[in-house]
Amino acid sequence: MAAPSASAISKLHPQPGADEATLAKLGYKQEFRREFTPLEVAGLAFSFVGVVPSIASVLFYTIPNGGPVAMVWGWVFACPFILCTGLALAELASAAPTSGGLYYWTYSLASPRCRNFLSWIVGYSNTIEMITAVASVNWACAIQITAAIRIASSDQTYTTTNQQLYGIYAALGLSQAVLVSLGTKVLARLQRLFTLVNAALCFIIIIALPIATPPVYRNNANFALGEFTNLAGWPSGFAFILSLMAPLYTIGGYDASVHMSEEASNAAMAIPWAIVSSIIVSAFLGLGVNISLAFCMGTDIGSLFNSPIGQPMAQILFNSLGQQKALALWCLIIIAEYMVASNCLLVGSRQTFAFARDGAIPFSRYLYRINRYTGTPVNTVWFEIICSLAIGLLSFVSTEAIDAVFTIAITASYIAYITPITNRFVFQNDFKPGPFYLGKLSFPVSVIAVAWMVFMILVFFFPATPQTTAQEMNYTVVVLGGFMFLAISWYYFPVYGGVHWYTGPISNYTPAIRGENKDEDSISERKEHDADIYVEAVDHV
Repeated sequence: MAAPSASAISKLHPQPGADEATLAKLGYKQEFRREFTPLEVAGLAFSFVGVVPSIASVLFYTIPNGGPVAMVWGWVFACPFILCTGLALAELASAAPTSGGLYYWTYSLASPRCRNFLSWIVGYSNTIEMITAVASVNWACAIQITAAIRIASSDQTYTTTNQQLYGIYAALGLSQAVLVSLGTKVLARLQRLFTLVNAALCFIIIIALPIATPPVYRNNANFALGEFTNLAGWPSGFAFILSLMAPLYTIGGYDASVHMSEEASNAAMAIPWAIVSSIIVSAFLGLGVNISLAFCMGTDIGSLFNSPIGQPMAQILFNSLGQQKALALWCLIIIAEYMVASNCLLVGSRQTFAFARDGAIPFSRYLYRINRYTGTPVNTVWFEIICSLAIGLLSFVSTEAIDAVFTIAITASYIAYITPITNRFVFQNDFKPGPFYLGKLSFPVSVIAVAWMVFMILVFFFPATPQTTAQEMNYTVVVLGGFMFLAISWYYFPVYGGVHWYTGPISNYTPAIRGENKDEDSISERKEHDADIYVEAVDHV
């Protein structure tokens, strides 16, 4: 075959490389600047976890459902399952590193009879995961800000109204939208600061907190590693299972780095290693943080749960460090939480951009746009924030309704994870492993991951206590079910529904492909044709 002309090469990409060629084989042209180094991608995944601020947000799940035992041994119990999930996703990310990630893998691995629908469901589950992640982290950050005000006050009696909390929540989200609208290079360099702050917080809690804690609040090993406290009323075994919400929420969002695939160099290796390394590092540092807290929390666990400050970890820091030092450290935790939310917004905007690129969500023509000045999808950034601000209005319904956002972020992500992992082994497909591959361990690791996630989805639908009222119910199943009902209804809507036009991921090389001719054979042929031209261009250069 004759070598392509210089004009053909320039139309595809001005400086073709291995990452761009890999992306071309998946059917997409390079649109972002690849400014994220492998180390910065790993840093993003680690700071997305935000070990200390996330643990601070979810101690409400561990303290009443096991106390020190749940904090320490619940973490140890959950982390191997978390790692299995991460490994299963890392293999898929290495094979097809694209911002669409989960819904792209679902489509490519499923049967032609159901791949459009499954891809649709995963795409929408992934979308609600990211939006609720922004909402839940910002809500936690708003509550932590009010806790800082209580620490600073003389008697910790400061109270906030729902309107005030929502105002703080909205201010956080709007400021993050401005930050995440910046250029890719700036966002990549910021990951170094985010990583440093989150790592420093871990070592402060692990090393400095035990040194500074007065003897009256120091616990012996029998208490810190063996005391089981059940304040919720569930049977002890089930209470312990409910406490696993803490490590699962903390070390969650394994797909964070996946959605940065088109902005990372050496993505086929950088992305899977970012997933795995962030889980392993966060698991060990998180265990150290929990052990330190268990040794420094004192024996009156009930007073921590019902603290006038409103945050168990804030009360622990107040008891151990005194007012001024506790306030300084707590403010650093708030800053780290703000960074976590910013990365949630960054990652979510890329996932939404990819989904809009394939025309799957309303207003796709407006969301599938790269800002000419920043080189980033500014429209999707503000779309995510507007959606999260709407979700925040649940706070005016009830505390339980807004708390459901925390578990929705996990359950929605599990729906999005389970489907492509299962598709790989259930359907006949031509899955070709990337450079990150587990070999014979792939199947058992995937089985463990899927079984674990299915089980935990069911667990997270239970209320906090066995004796509950209609207002105190866990509304996760209602809110998540309502959203998924809307997504399915939109897919099967007469005439205009996705079943009539959604054909899964489509090539963006030629605008015509996004028009009327969307039959699957023509799409597949166009992808192969464009990929061949691009790879030839790379070889020719």
